[in-house]
Amino acid sequence: MSNSISLIFGLGLVGVLALVIQRTVFRKSSPLHNIPGPSSDSWLKGNFHHLANPHNEKWSEELVRTYAPVAKLTGPFGQIWLHVYDPKALYSIVIKDQDVWAKNALGANGFLVGPGLLTTQGEQHRKQRKMLTPVFSAAYLRNVTTLFYETSFKLRDALRKEVDSDAREVDALKWTGRTALELVGQGALGYSFDPLIEDVTDPFADAVKSFFGATSALRVARTILGPFALLGPAWFRRKVVELIPSTRVQRLKEIVDTMHQRSVDIVSQKKAAMENGDDAILRQIGDGKDIMSILLKANMAASEKEKLSEEEVIAQVSTFILAGMDTTSNATCRLLQLLAANPSVQQKLRDEILNAQAGQEVSYDEVMGLPYLDAVTRETLRLYGPVEKVGRKATQDTVLPLHEPIKGTDGSLITEIHVPKGTIVMLNLWACNTNKALWGEDAYEWKPERWLSPLPRALEEARVPGVYSNLMSFHGGSRACIGFKYAQLELKVVLSVLLTNFKFELTDKDIVWNHAGVAFPSVGKSRKPEMPLKISAIRNPTTV
Repeated sequence: MSNSISLIFGLGLVGVLALVIQRTVFRKSSPLHNIPGPSSDSWLKGNFHHLANPHNEKWSEELVRTYAPVAKLTGPFGQIWLHVYDPKALYSIVIKDQDVWAKNALGANGFLVGPGLLTTQGEQHRKQRKMLTPVFSAAYLRNVTTLFYETSFKLRDALRKEVDSDAREVDALKWTGRTALELVGQGALGYSFDPLIEDVTDPFADAVKSFFGATSALRVARTILGPFALLGPAWFRRKVVELIPSTRVQRLKEIVDTMHQRSVDIVSQKKAAMENGDDAILRQIGDGKDIMSILLKANMAASEKEKLSEEEVIAQVSTFILAGMDTTSNATCRLLQLLAANPSVQQKLRDEILNAQAGQEVSYDEVMGLPYLDAVTRETLRLYGPVEKVGRKATQDTVLPLHEPIKGTDGSLITEIHVPKGTIVMLNLWACNTNKALWGEDAYEWKPERWLSPLPRALEEARVPGVYSNLMSFHGGSRACIGFKYAQLELKVVLSVLLTNFKFELTDKDIVWNHAGVAFPSVGKSRKPEMPLKISAIRNPTTV
């Protein structure tokens, strides 16, 4: 075994040297050389250490302010990357030529969460998407609305035990995180992680909560070493990981192992219930109407060609949880922070919810149809989407068209960009959502009222390829978030119940948002995820 490891390490070193030589030669002759962009102060890391910095707001804003909607970046080992938020280029990448652009450009995420919807490519991804899309139907969302309210009422009761009419400081993120996990657990998996009655610990829940922070801490290393992650068989890669003397690496391994084992257990339990008949299914949480139960039934009925493998089904468990927990809980916290900072908006929204009695259980159509609640939600997701950037990689030579020409370093006008195979692009979703050329000069301002009037004509004409409201917050095309309506419903139900029972105010603590895979709040220089807010119970909400 030691000889095999030495051989593979030697081949890896040769591969690194070949890659460095190839990228050095390519950079000098690249057709991307004429595109302006920021300089690099690190040959090894390029600009990526700025992109990966959790507190990179100033650098990112300067990048957008200084350069065109397509700019040149420098990746590891001097590789040329592109920074993109031009709507026509995005349309090409996300929809028109989506098969040209591979996901997982920045590391081996498939090794972390398995071959689920977030990580698979090409025909395998299309097959999974085809199987899962009908599951997220309007009928399913209408059925799950009651479950969302029931869980939100548990959150309400738990918070009432912590606060009274006098404002008390509470870590809102702790509660929104626990609620989001329970909602996605019950709605997606038919599984309860947290009864929201008392403080409980669950290894799987802890692993999920830690996943994005753990991967973010290794983002630069994973990006640099990503091209070599496929070296050797699976047993060898695991052995190498076990030998790496890094607490961060070992912590991530523990997280991944815990998530995988619980995923196996959940799928096994669901399949056993189905084999034991209807009575066993009805005894499960949600009476077998959760996404995983529906998926398993559809998979059993599918042809051999369309059927998902056991490995693919198991991978969907971690996929559902990772895609649905931190994103929604952190977005809820961002909303609560904004409402605390804007008490008049908070009261106006509370009044709308009270008038519609949406703080109690109402139908899916009623809660989704509240105009001001919808405006507040859309505006928050526009300006503060949980995921700001995603990476893609060109699998062949291609051409990117541009919405507006850009000026090259030689002064020429560029109307389209010839992109060589292997080029990595960073899609800046936030920059597209706040593009002043499309949204107007107030694009950086949080203004829910903008959604109560017609949107700018320039925005409509730009054909932004997002699946949701001219926004890239949920991406677009076949890579759009399959559960974006699920997330909207969750946000609106939880917010409706909270605002009719509690008042939210800011504390004097400095809240910082960290830009990891999913943005999360912390206090000051701490990296501990938390959102302290002053919360007080409302005795008579009509007089607040």
